[in-house]
Parts: sequence; structure tokens; C-alpha cells
Amino acid sequence: MFTGSAVAIATPFKDGQVDMESFEKLLDFQLQSKTQGIVVLGTTGEASTLSGQERESLIRKTIEKVQGKIPVIVGAGSNDYEKAVSFSKQAKKLGADGLLLVTPYYNKATQQGLEAYYGGIAKQVDLPIILYNVPSRTNVNIEPETVEKLSKIPNIVGIKEAGGDLAQVLEIKRRVPRDFKIYSGNDDQILPICASGGHGVISVVANIIPNQVQELCEAVQNEDLKAAVKKQTDMLPLIQQVFAEINPIPIKAAISLLGMGKNELRLPLTPLSKEDQDDLIREMENFGLTLTEAKEETRGNR
Repeated sequence: MFTGSAVAIATPFKDGQVDMESFEKLLDFQLQSKTQGIVVLGTTGEASTLSGQERESLIRKTIEKVQGKIPVIVGAGSNDYEKAVSFSKQAKKLGADGLLLVTPYYNKATQQGLEAYYGGIAKQVDLPIILYNVPSRTNVNIEPETVEKLSKIPNIVGIKEAGGDLAQVLEIKRRVPRDFKIYSGNDDQILPICASGGHGVISVVANIIPNQVQELCEAVQNEDLKAAVKKQTDMLPLIQQVFAEINPIPIKAAISLLGMGKNELRLPLTPLSKEDQDDLIREMENFGLTLTEAKEETRGNR
């Protein structure tokens, strides 16, 4: 798969439709940076609001633009097993390099159910699979013992761990094979997770600072702890604003401020509040980002 930073890329909208022109800008920006992978149709990409045709168009465009330079990983999870299988088969047919599969939400599967869900998809779709553990959204945790069992399935190759529990990350690391990838799912925990044996991050903030996120991962890989601490702490105020409201509300505003798409979301998500938007602008400027003429437009779309 990848080591380092993969971006959980946003899906731009314009007048209610997927804005493919802006999506290409986002892809070009990532391809011109140090990003090591593109994750399309994840939480940040508002995948749950997309039609089947929109999903297919976004996967096709990503694979077409990337041209095999870095891995393209498709978010294909669902609380409906058959739908997850269908999404996964579609991704393979279109040429994806891997799958990101969130735990089934709302249904609240048991650990046995999670084993059956992931194991079943892995048997039906011959692509590398990254488990996605995000209990704050799904109310289901993949226990380390379950990760250990699933890691024995050849094409289940890693986990995006967004539970926020570093002790659990260490327990997973203790149990899984050495080549099983552990990725941070939280931008404020890149350093501790990578320092605990992780392999990188699937990042939201990398939509706007891809090089800095990759450089943080590299500093940990190179065992330059002093540099890694500085990089993580320097970007922390910006990360805090990127998560001041539910993802991807703030990152959509940030992308607009950089002139790479409109500040438009699909309901039930609504634009960033005035207070949080002003704080986001301040931290983007403090970080040295150059905001475009979209600044006033973004303010007006609150």
C-alpha cells in the first residue's frame, strides 16, 4: 500500500452537483506534492451523500489523473454488507489499488459480526483492504483481538485507527504481523501513532498542507524525534481548527480559501460558523498559507 501520508480527499460541489473541475485541481495539487496515496470516497469525501453515478465518476477521474503514480484507495464500506461488496467490486473493476472499509454503522455489529463482514468482503474482492475504526462515528470499536484475527486474512493489510486510544494502537501492534499497516486516522495523533509502530496517516489536513504532513511522517520514520515533535506541534493549531466542527465542514471552507473549490456541502452538513471560520482564516494565515480572492466569497457562504 503506502507508507507516510495519504490524503482523505474532499469532494467539491457546485450548485448541488459534483464539481469535477475543482476535483481535478485538488488531485493535481496532491500529485504535485509529497502525498503517498489518495483515499477517495471516504468520510471527508461525503461519500454517504453521493449517487452511484457520482461515485463511479469520482473513482474514474482519480485513477485517470493519478496514472499509477501513487495508490488510489476507495472508501467502500457500508452498514449494508451487500452494498459494501458491490462498492468493493466496483472499485476493483475501475482499477483501484485498495479499499478502505469502515465498520458497519448504526447496526452496531458484534465482534463476531465484524469478522464475518470483513472476512466475507475479503473473500469476494481480491484487493488489499484497510480496516477503518472510528467509534466516534459508528459507535463500534474493532477490538485488538478482532484485528489480530482479521490480519491473518491475506488481503486485509492494515487499519486506519481513529479511536484515539494509543494503548489500543500498541496492543494492535503487539498482535499483528510486522508488515500489517497501522495508519493514524487523527491528524493530531500522527506523531504518537507513528512512533508506536504505525506506518503513516490517512489525513484530512493534508488536503491543504500535504507536504508538511508527509514531512512529519518522514521525520518519525527517520527517528528524528525532535523534528517530528516540532512539526506536529507547529501544525496543531491548524489541525484544531480543521476539526472545530464536524469533518468535512471546516476543510471544505479551507479548500475554498485556497481557491480550489466552493465552500459547498450536502445536507445535513452546513457551512462553518462565522466564529470558527474567522479562527480558521487566522490559523491558515499563521501557518503561512496564502489565501486567495475566495476569502470574501467563503465568508459570505457561512
